[in-house]
Amino acid sequence: MLQSTLEMFVFLAVELTLLFLIISFLVGVLQRYIPPAKIQQILGAKQGKGYLVAGFLGAITPFCSCSTIPFLKGLLRANAGFGTMMVFLFASPLLNPIIIGLFVATFGLQVALFYFVVALGVSILAGVTLEKLGFDRYIKSEAYLEPVAKSCATGCSGAPVQRGWRQSVWWQIWLVTWKDFKGVLPYLMGGIALGSVIYGFMPTEFVAGVASRDNPWAIPVAAVIGIPLYIRAEAVIPLSAALAAKGMGLGAVMALIIGSAGASLTEVILLKSIFKNQMIAAFLLVIIGMAVVAGFGYNSLF
Repeated sequence: MLQSTLEMFVFLAVELTLLFLIISFLVGVLQRYIPPAKIQQILGAKQGKGYLVAGFLGAITPFCSCSTIPFLKGLLRANAGFGTMMVFLFASPLLNPIIIGLFVATFGLQVALFYFVVALGVSILAGVTLEKLGFDRYIKSEAYLEPVAKSCATGCSGAPVQRGWRQSVWWQIWLVTWKDFKGVLPYLMGGIALGSVIYGFMPTEFVAGVASRDNPWAIPVAAVIGIPLYIRAEAVIPLSAALAAKGMGLGAVMALIIGSAGASLTEVILLKSIFKNQMIAAFLLVIIGMAVVAGFGYNSLF
């Protein structure tokens, strides 16, 4: 069991580390051409295709709760449409390229494609519905206030401005990539370690009995418990892979990933600075509903 644990840890650590660095660097290159200000401009135009645009913009921006919330305030000040903002809020932490890449590497292209379609579709449907129901009235007035400008002696990446070849675009993108990697490294390694231990030591019969495909309660329970766990997607995907290998149904696995990556207690606290309680409740309901739909949908189709 110890040998299996170590082999799984080394395999996942090497594979997911390389995948994270490569995808993060490519996203950094992409963001040079589509900076946050451009995204705000696009979503602020209130185009007829704004919902779909917001979903795909969320899919190419690797934001988590710590960066999505300040960006959402920027969209408010840019007078973006409420529905398109909600689509971006739901889609961005769930559909960023890093998560999709980890999905493909861990579960295969078919599962990743299904996850992408469900997450994007539910995000758009939720954005349209919340706008039609007038949930924009639950935005706090202070969310529209401009932040106080602060001076900064560093570049956009937070690293000191370099001279010479260190000032090149590619080097700056690599600095941001490496900084992001160091930020998620504890979560990534923690998830891999926990997943490896589960893979090596947890009895298959126990997991299969509690969260198998045949247990109808496994999916809604996984969706709900994913939220307070606050496990980043970089950690929950390798953890879920170990659970799936031990017999956990992929529907429940998908619900767990959406619940933990799409919402967290920390994100809810941050959202309190923007939304009233009614909108917070709607946000959580959408994430849980998306997780349940994805879980049961996968079990019924595959």
